[in-house]
Amino acid sequence: MTGSTQTPATLVLEDGRVFRGSAYGARGTSLGEVVFSTGMTGYQETLTDPSYHRQIVVQTAPQIGNTGWNDEDDESARIWVAGYVVRDPARTPSNWRSRRTLDHELAEQGVVGIAEVDTRTLTRHIREHGAMRAGVFSGEALLAGGSARSDADLLNEVRASPGMQGADLAGEVTTRSPYVVAAQGETRFRVAALDLGIKSNTPRQLSKRGIEVHVLPATSSLDDLLAVEPDGVFLSNGPGDPATTEHATALTKQVLGRELPLFGICFGNQILGRALGLGTYKMRYGHRGINIPVIDVATGTVAITAQNHGFALEGEPGQRFESDFGAAQISHYCPNDDTVEGVRCADVPAFSVQYHPEAAAGPHDAAPLFDEFVGLMERVEGKGGH
Repeated sequence: MTGSTQTPATLVLEDGRVFRGSAYGARGTSLGEVVFSTGMTGYQETLTDPSYHRQIVVQTAPQIGNTGWNDEDDESARIWVAGYVVRDPARTPSNWRSRRTLDHELAEQGVVGIAEVDTRTLTRHIREHGAMRAGVFSGEALLAGGSARSDADLLNEVRASPGMQGADLAGEVTTRSPYVVAAQGETRFRVAALDLGIKSNTPRQLSKRGIEVHVLPATSSLDDLLAVEPDGVFLSNGPGDPATTEHATALTKQVLGRELPLFGICFGNQILGRALGLGTYKMRYGHRGINIPVIDVATGTVAITAQNHGFALEGEPGQRFESDFGAAQISHYCPNDDTVEGVRCADVPAFSVQYHPEAAAGPHDAAPLFDEFVGLMERVEGKGGH
């Protein structure tokens, strides 16, 4: 860990729990919701996932940074996490694609982190007490008037920061202007993707299937969307509380009313669910990692999935319900806790899942969902359009 072992850092949780360690990345203050991710690989994809905006991510895998940082695996144009907590940072990265150390990249992008923390104890604490506000402090942030700041003073700063419930964050991570990802090979379909915090690999996966992807800002209107002349609509992942997404939910209702094929993932799953009349709630500590099982109600098939969400839809596994757009069903669930993991409409061409079928760092069990979306557009096209 280059040049950081001599600089103390402190992690303070909203409930008063304090963890000491060493500065990692930038020095200063980071405030956000502390959450843990169980992925043993893919830390670069995690850090650059816009869904982690305003969250302090704890890596449960003990050793982080072994493969350094490359220029190919970013899921967006920058690191989005508010702060980073690791146990044992690699001293020297070793990978043929590595261009610099993780420590260097964190510092370069101003991400305040802390290392040499007992992340096992911290993770157990979050599991027991729930995700909560927290702060990482290092360097000058631990001083006031030349003297060390007290833990009580740091705790007051944490408790004065905003929480995740009620946070409207999609507008902070969305693209500012539309852009197009061309289809690979022959263009079979055109899809309008609403960017609520989209990851780079999602348009890439659609592109591989002959889809021309028009990525649109979260503020786009129905007219903006229809101007693309889409064969289908995609609702992306993203950060924040789904209860704040009034515009995206209203837009989704308009899309459903026109019976345009629709596919949503993660945040998009929650938005489709809300458009169908389901409620959402904040989970105790959420699902974040690449080893989370999901069961398809229709087939009983189990997929190991990548997930990143702290909110979920209300409902029971297999539950059928009526909406303004006809019958629908809770199509997938997590056997660990019965969390809703998918919704499927019976009378309009729309479905969604809570997990990430594009999963750049793996697993790839859910990748065929993109093919299912293609099949949905093919069926609607075969009936004479929408």
